[in-house]
Amino acid sequence: MSDPRRHIPGTDSVLAEPRIAAATRTLGRPLVKAAIAEAQRRARKGEIAPEDVVDTVVGHLPERACGLRPVINATGVLVHTNLGRAPLSDAARDAVTAAAGCTDVEFDLAEGRRARRGRGALAALAEAVPDAGAVHVVNNNAAALLLCALVLARGREIVISRGELVEIGDGFRIPDLLASTGARLREVGTTNRTYARDYTEAIGPDTAFLLKVHASNFHIGGFTAAADVAELAALGPPVVVDIGSGLLAPHPLLPHEPDAATALRAGAALVTASGDKLLGGPQAGLLVGDAGLVERLRRHPAARALRVDKLTLAALEATLRGPEPPVRTALAADDTTVRERATRLAERLRAEGVPAEVLRTEAAVGGGGAPGVTLPSTAVALPARYGPLLRTGAVPVVGRLEHGRCLLDLRTVRAEEERSVLEAVLAAQRSRTGGGSGESTAGGDDHGSERPCR
Repeated sequence: MSDPRRHIPGTDSVLAEPRIAAATRTLGRPLVKAAIAEAQRRARKGEIAPEDVVDTVVGHLPERACGLRPVINATGVLVHTNLGRAPLSDAARDAVTAAAGCTDVEFDLAEGRRARRGRGALAALAEAVPDAGAVHVVNNNAAALLLCALVLARGREIVISRGELVEIGDGFRIPDLLASTGARLREVGTTNRTYARDYTEAIGPDTAFLLKVHASNFHIGGFTAAADVAELAALGPPVVVDIGSGLLAPHPLLPHEPDAATALRAGAALVTASGDKLLGGPQAGLLVGDAGLVERLRRHPAARALRVDKLTLAALEATLRGPEPPVRTALAADDTTVRERATRLAERLRAEGVPAEVLRTEAAVGGGGAPGVTLPSTAVALPARYGPLLRTGAVPVVGRLEHGRCLLDLRTVRAEEERSVLEAVLAAQRSRTGGGSGESTAGGDDHGSERPCR
């Protein structure tokens, strides 16, 4: 009797199978060959029959060559760092697709010669911040602050309040970032109280600029004091303001969140901000302010290492010029409408036998923006066991764990995603894989309030 393992199809024959050949054109030969090798290994071990190798390969191939998977954010955290921060608007996604091939990112089609790189995005940013003399874009807000220190303060002093020596994500600290440029930090005031006179006493011949950093991921209350931008601008040296979260103009729902326009009008020489937080666009560091200073930053050799690619420029321009992005829509969502959506979803789930409840809750801005600010919201509450099942489903849905329940907060679920959430919960109900208790408290990002169901 012949050994069935001798009938395991070879790699070339599997690659020639029409379904595998089609997948190879989309996913690439190395990824497909790895899946074939794994199926052949399982056949040699007797885990699958030789004739099932092709079907096994087809069943285990990913949908795309990229390992990142689209996720539905039902955490109630509008800007969730672990989930990629701001989801792009449809206009920004279309712009990224359009820019994926050859594009006129640095070319004037009418004149047939080289042009200013990303001029469309820069023009859109300048229009959004009319108080700025000039604008520039780098790859994130930390890079924007790094460039300021490198160009303006190398070998000199940056005066900063002790209460603003913050740690950002993944253990990175603002003072370490600044010191890496060769600048020296002159710390003034105390953790909870710093006055304009503290800066005045520290200013000297080596002062490059005064730095004000928004404490975007924590809040100190009680016996506190801080000098505002106008007070610092009156002291003489340039003032650089890191507003962090990316508001370009005041927002009625976030009256205490700093914005670029207000900082510039108060006398800031430069303002740095993030593109992928409250602005609702791609990851980018926005630099706006004095034309002469911005030009110095733009022409420094390090600016080349920090520049953004064509996809970011396309997404940023579409975010600035196009319709309101999802983060802004979620921020302004009507509480009654959110509650009605949650109620309808819970009713449909209960009709299918899912133990779903409607629960009043609070959403958060997250992502290093508006610390302590909460928004009224409504969630569909499920037993905790649904958390890991939803997270590992065909379309991952990430909720948050509270008091032993998995909450799906509808403020951060787009209306067009509701059908997918319904199908994901019903699939989890039918699942026979089990999912554990979902009691782990690990997860979230550096903002503490972001605890997804695990």
